[in-house]
Amino acid sequence: MGKKHYFFSFAILTFGILLLAGACSKKDKTTENIPLPEHPRPDKEREQWINLNGYWQFEYDSADVGISENWFEGRQGFTQKILVPFPWGSPLSEVDNKADIAWYKRSVTIPEEWNGKRVFLVVGASDWLTKGWIDGKEIGQYQGGYTPFEFELTGNVESGSSHEIVLRVDDSPHDFKLFGKQGYGDAKGIWQTVYLEARPQHFIKDFFFTPDIDSSRLFVKAVFDKPLAEDSRVSLNYKGKESNYSIGEGKALAGSTAVDFVVDIPNPVLWTLEKPHLYDVEIVLEGESPDVITTYFGMRKISVVNLPGTDIPYVALNNKPIYIQTALDQAYHPEGYYTFPTDEFMRDEIWRAKEIGLNGQRIHIKVEVPRKLYWADKLGHLIMADVPNSWGEPDSAMQHEIKVAMEGMIARDYNHPSIYSWVLFNETWGLFTNTGENERKYLPETQEWVASMYHHAKALDNTRLIEDNSACNYDHVISDINTWHAYLPGYAWKGFLDNATEQTFPGSPWNYVEGYTQTNTPMFNSECGNVWGYEGSTGDVDWSWDYHIMMNEFRRHPQVAGWLYTEHHDVINEWNGYWKYDRTEKFTGFEELVEGMSLSDMHSLIYLAPAFLNQEAGVGEEIQVPVRLSVMTDQVPAGEVDMNLRLYGWNTLGQAVDVWTESHKIAITPWEQRDLEPIKVVMPEAPGVYILSMQLVGESKPIHSNFTVFKVNGTEENPGTMTFRPDSFTKQEWSLKQWNILDGLKVNGAGTGYFEYEVQLPEGMDISQFSKATFRAELSSKPLNGKDKEEVSETNTDYMRGKGLHDPGRNPNSYPMTDEYLNPSKVIVTVNGTIIGETDLPDDPADHRGILSWNAQLRDKKLREAGTFGYLIELPIDKTLIQQASAEGKFIIRLAVDESVPGGLAIYGKDFGRYPLDPTIVFE
Repeated sequence: MGKKHYFFSFAILTFGILLLAGACSKKDKTTENIPLPEHPRPDKEREQWINLNGYWQFEYDSADVGISENWFEGRQGFTQKILVPFPWGSPLSEVDNKADIAWYKRSVTIPEEWNGKRVFLVVGASDWLTKGWIDGKEIGQYQGGYTPFEFELTGNVESGSSHEIVLRVDDSPHDFKLFGKQGYGDAKGIWQTVYLEARPQHFIKDFFFTPDIDSSRLFVKAVFDKPLAEDSRVSLNYKGKESNYSIGEGKALAGSTAVDFVVDIPNPVLWTLEKPHLYDVEIVLEGESPDVITTYFGMRKISVVNLPGTDIPYVALNNKPIYIQTALDQAYHPEGYYTFPTDEFMRDEIWRAKEIGLNGQRIHIKVEVPRKLYWADKLGHLIMADVPNSWGEPDSAMQHEIKVAMEGMIARDYNHPSIYSWVLFNETWGLFTNTGENERKYLPETQEWVASMYHHAKALDNTRLIEDNSACNYDHVISDINTWHAYLPGYAWKGFLDNATEQTFPGSPWNYVEGYTQTNTPMFNSECGNVWGYEGSTGDVDWSWDYHIMMNEFRRHPQVAGWLYTEHHDVINEWNGYWKYDRTEKFTGFEELVEGMSLSDMHSLIYLAPAFLNQEAGVGEEIQVPVRLSVMTDQVPAGEVDMNLRLYGWNTLGQAVDVWTESHKIAITPWEQRDLEPIKVVMPEAPGVYILSMQLVGESKPIHSNFTVFKVNGTEENPGTMTFRPDSFTKQEWSLKQWNILDGLKVNGAGTGYFEYEVQLPEGMDISQFSKATFRAELSSKPLNGKDKEEVSETNTDYMRGKGLHDPGRNPNSYPMTDEYLNPSKVIVTVNGTIIGETDLPDDPADHRGILSWNAQLRDKKLREAGTFGYLIELPIDKTLIQQASAEGKFIIRLAVDESVPGGLAIYGKDFGRYPLDPTIVFE
């Protein structure tokens, strides 16, 4: 299989295992095997429920075939089956996307023990207009694609009896509908768990937990489905391992529709990112038939405080500043689209981010599946939650849709301690009005409406930060976080952040619409990366190099209270994720450049930030390396720690060279941001590529690693060597294509073929004295990526709605980053017609290890195979061939790829790739 293709068999395997796993739910006695069998709401679980995921009968509807809304009556009519809750058209649904309207049908049996209870059909989410019938009788409808709804079946069903449920879902396109980025895969129809639930005659419709850690109390509000018929009470019971007991209660009088009460939480165990403690409780509406809901809460506080020792506002968790290090999570799955295949997959989405040192994610323009939020609560991960957007104009119909989604999202997810922010709009999408030919404006009246939505959200939830608009057009109106988006090449970050920090202060108009100004709120980069920073680029490129520069610059600008990288995982036409779309890994190469280093070092709360990542220097030149110590925690090692420095690299023969090591003691204090004494580095007397690693170690434990790189230029005499440029070949022939990069710094041949070099012996050089030699070169395989096949035009593409190139190697700037999918090749090397060796080339990698490839890039917002590098090969040349070359005055060297492993060939020169050498013959 090719390296750059996506394969999703893992999801089918996972789902197959799930189907074999068994039970639907702990209270459902059926033996039916179903997807996502867990209760969909760990924060709102009643004992009596039946999961209705699994196969439903299914049929498309359309005006073309004349099906009416009563089409199902008295007819079977259903010719297909769909696997709920996967949206139709997604591979896991097992049906194609052939229409915008469809019908679902299945039979259910109401358990005998539900006799006397009210029965509800609950749908986690269905896009967009859903109507329901039970045994042919209409039971209701709901308009909105992202939030839960329910139809009451009581009076239309009997316990012990079988009944037929029919749902008709209309997902016809409308400009005012909230569509988000569903072009990546439509969430058409049902896309969250459907279940039946039994409740008493009076029940709790909603409940809200508001922790107050400063007073060690929990404020509880319970809202009833209807006015109470008699006096009652609501109690909050702690669920211990051995027994339950009440921790608080509120009295509710007859006729009341809600009750508020306060629960004392002595010595509360706080919910933190390191120890995300959850209080497992039951909330109970007492009565002859009590309503008992299993749930949980976390004692935590979201606020804004100054970074200690400064007047810089930061988001705070439990009254301590927190440096926000998060990812944009588009929350898509390649086979389930908006719906994940298993609960374990949702858990692992959070784990993945935590394991690389992130402390949060922004669920992007999607109301997330509740169980994923549960895992964020359980594992300790912060969530920014977006309201989905429309792509039309902000008319009354669109405003209604936004209001429904926002209110439903806040009501449903209020109790999740992981959520710290609500984001109402993104990049002003859906807020522009057509004001003339090819002119769209964010009008003052729309700005006023957005401000009113901010205040409405604040009234619904004043415990979290509210963002009016995740801004990329410098157009905030009113916001609790002063956010902005920036997609830039690495070299542009310093200038951008210098300007952003200079322009940020209370009263500044920067980043706000006319008539509004900044308040004293945290400044936060809410989307960033190198994609879009290059001309027409959406990836796929090695993001690690520019990411490294960006992280260094963020830590050198503590006025910026955090960042949010785009993105957690690839999607169909954006390939800048930490992981690929199928969640297989991408590789940065950090660990090969600095021992023990990983991507998580870029997210260390104790950080050494050099002023540059790469710099050219002359042999023997002295360079001063400014370094800032950035501490974003109060958890620091006691006493002084070691700052270990090491200079090492590769010479022009590709040989590893250790230059020097030294160590210094430094003290680290909580929250400090200070410039250390610059590191004086005297360049070696020999040219090459050299790394200055800097590692903090305390109590023999690594704290943080970072490095900077030098390309040292100079003339070096290597007696007994012959070198030649990669582009000096005298013959070449390739089955697919041959081309060069940056005037021959790297040469490429795709498919099968060869490069042949006629290397003349230098005048006066006598090689007959040598008994053996070695051919050394840096080589990799070379696929023919999309951009190499044809000229690519990106006009009229809409990446935000699923259009675009859909080929990770087709963008003019792309070179897909090293990942788990390999592109192997085999090169056969001959000297004067004799094979001297065959070498397997595992891949065509592109990541941080391609130091010289990144160093060679021009600063013109374009990339030419940035980060690509090869493998250092060494093949012996025996005495016979040396004597032959001596007699003929030349070597004829051919590097060929045949049909056995036709993965192409790239040859790197001394200024491109990883090693600073041209192809070289070394005589011994």
